[in-house]
Amino acid sequence: MKNFIAHTDETRQEMLNAISCATVEDLFKQIPVKFKEFNMANPLSEMEAQKKVKALAKKDKVEYSSFLGGGVYNKFIPACVNYVAERFEFLTAYTPYQPEISQGTLQVIYEYQTMISRLTGMDIANASMYDAGSACAEAVLMAHRIAKGKKNKALVSNSLNPEYKEVVKTYAWAQGIEVEWFDEIPETTADYCCVLVQNPDYFGEIREIVKPDTTLIVCANLSALAIIKPPVEADIVVGDIQPLGIAQSFGGPHAGYMACKEAYMRQMPGRLVGRTLDADGEQAFTLTIQTREQHIKREKATSNICSNQSLIALSATLYLSLLGEKGFKETSILSANMAHALSRMLNGKGIKTITKNFFNEFVIEVADADEFLAKLKQENILGGIKVDRNRVLVCATEMNTEEDILDYVEAV
Repeated sequence: MKNFIAHTDETRQEMLNAISCATVEDLFKQIPVKFKEFNMANPLSEMEAQKKVKALAKKDKVEYSSFLGGGVYNKFIPACVNYVAERFEFLTAYTPYQPEISQGTLQVIYEYQTMISRLTGMDIANASMYDAGSACAEAVLMAHRIAKGKKNKALVSNSLNPEYKEVVKTYAWAQGIEVEWFDEIPETTADYCCVLVQNPDYFGEIREIVKPDTTLIVCANLSALAIIKPPVEADIVVGDIQPLGIAQSFGGPHAGYMACKEAYMRQMPGRLVGRTLDADGEQAFTLTIQTREQHIKREKATSNICSNQSLIALSATLYLSLLGEKGFKETSILSANMAHALSRMLNGKGIKTITKNFFNEFVIEVADADEFLAKLKQENILGGIKVDRNRVLVCATEMNTEEDILDYVEAV
């Protein structure tokens, strides 16, 4: 506490003079006056307040069928996921960055890493990132380190999620990396530290991945990887784990994932849990690699990511454990079937699907996107995301029923 210096009488008076108050009492006298301006109602008991809030809540329209995607998806979450994740053994505000944190938490993170590695076809995965946008950006910085700083340009696909693009631009600018955008990968990429693509991309298109002559970063949808070939051609694979049993929560908090080839493990940001044997020969888990040197190296550190989304990674691990390989694949197939059924039926009504090969998201062409979406909203349908004046990004998941599909088509 020796560094804490309380305000002196002179300092307090100086601050009061700056806001035209003679005393502290003069400052607080204003509060009742300000409250009167809010025209607040008389106070209520707790029971009365609950009744009033419930009555107000009934006025809200909450029963919408959602066809929104674009990086955040309406997925079914088994009740057991939140029940276990919210147990006192796991639910904590503490950031697990010490090697000696509980074996239970460490084992869950280890299992999470294993699952991400299997889904992506990579050798190794870290303990999670903040979100997909920062994971993409960190991957670009990682590729820059792999190139030993000799290549200061990065090639990024124009079909990357717009939010991820903004994060990449910010990170790259701060590190002096020039970002160039492309629609088709050029024949020669040797002058770039990396090529970053999204597959399926923001518009839902599944593209054939061709390994360039530089570090390849793929931002992949984990749900899609249940039924399409993992991006084994990549050097680094990133994305969001929100589809793995994480609530949409108005856009967050979610978590990102990062996996890579073993050769690049030392350049990977964040934390890594390893499994070993203790002095008694028993299985033990510990944090083995963690880039915590940002405390002393600052901008020269491997990474300045200071934490991981361990509680969300726990939920993802529980989700995958409960569904199993077969169940996870079935939910992905169901999502794809619903999306393709909706696309066919819309085509039958003269609404063209622009996306050629897609998993569960696709772009349609309409006369007026605002008018199209507003018309659906009147029928309690969130019809998609506006791409531009004449294009809408539509998504379907296992949460959309056949009745939802028919209602959507009838409403347009």
